[in-house]
Amino acid sequence: MNAETPPGDAPVPVLTVVIPAYNEEDALGPEVDHIASVLSEAGITHEIIVVDDGSTDGTAEAARTKSCTLIRLPRNHGYGAALKKGIAAARSELVAITDADGTYPAEALPEMVRLAGEYDMVVGARTGGNVHIPMVRRPAKWFLRKLASWLSGFKIPDLNSGLRVIRRSLVRRYAHILPQGFSFTTTISLALLCNGFSVKYLPIDYRRRIGDSKIRAGHAWDFLLLILRVMVLFNPLKVFLPMGALAFLVGLAKFVYDVTKQDLSESAVMCLLTAILLWAIGLLADQNARLGLDREAWPR
Repeated sequence: MNAETPPGDAPVPVLTVVIPAYNEEDALGPEVDHIASVLSEAGITHEIIVVDDGSTDGTAEAARTKSCTLIRLPRNHGYGAALKKGIAAARSELVAITDADGTYPAEALPEMVRLAGEYDMVVGARTGGNVHIPMVRRPAKWFLRKLASWLSGFKIPDLNSGLRVIRRSLVRRYAHILPQGFSFTTTISLALLCNGFSVKYLPIDYRRRIGDSKIRAGHAWDFLLLILRVMVLFNPLKVFLPMGALAFLVGLAKFVYDVTKQDLSESAVMCLLTAILLWAIGLLADQNARLGLDREAWPR
C-alpha cells in the first residue's frame, strides 16, 4: 500500500469522505469534484480519501488529478477492506462513505452531517422518488432486509446502503467483525442496531451507475450467512429459540401421532431432545453475548 497525503500541518476537517474504487476511471473524477463542490458550498471543511483497491485501469491516475488523498492497494482486497484502510487514514472523527460510480447523491451529505450530531450513524436509505435498482436484485434484497429487520427487532428500510455518515471510533470498535467484502455495510448496521446505538435513515434517490456493477448473484448467499452470523454473535436467542421451537413442534406432533399408534418412535424423542439442546445453546450463547456487551460498555 502507498498513500499520497496532504501536508501534515493541514487543519483537521469536520468530515472525511472515503471512496473505495475498483476500476472506476470513468466515474471517479466527476464524483470527487461533485462531492467537493457540494461540501464546500455547504461550508463543511472536509478531506476526500480515495482507496484504489487494486484497479487495473486508470483509476489511480484519475484520482491524482483531483484534490484528494490517494491510497493504493497492491491487489484487490475487497470493498470492506478498502473502506477500513480509508477510515483508518481519516483525520476527522466524522466519516462519510460513498461509492465512486455516481449512484449516490452527494447533495444528501450536508443534511447527513447535520443529523450526525444527533445520531450515531446516518444512512442514506434508497427509498426516494427516483431509485434505480435492477429488478433481478429486488426479491433477494427484500428478503434479506425483512430477515434482518425481524432478527434485529428494528425496521431497516435499507440494509446495505453504501452512503452513510458514522463516527470513526465506532468503526474501530467493531473492526474485528467487519468483513473484507461487500458485507461491511450490512455488518456495521446490525452491530450498531443490536447494541443500542441510534441509527437514522434518510430517504435518498439512487441513480443508474456508471460502468459495470461489482455485485454478483452469489453475494446474496454471503449476505444471508453474514446476517445469521452477526445475529448469533449479538442476539443469539432470535436464532436459536425459533429453531428449537420448530424442532419441538415437529417432535410433539410426532409424539402425539405415536401415542395414537401406541408406538413411541426414536424420531419423536430425537426432535424433542434437539429442541432442548438448541434452547440450551441459545441461552449459553446469549449469556456470553451479554457478558461481552457489558465488558464493552465499561469505561476504559
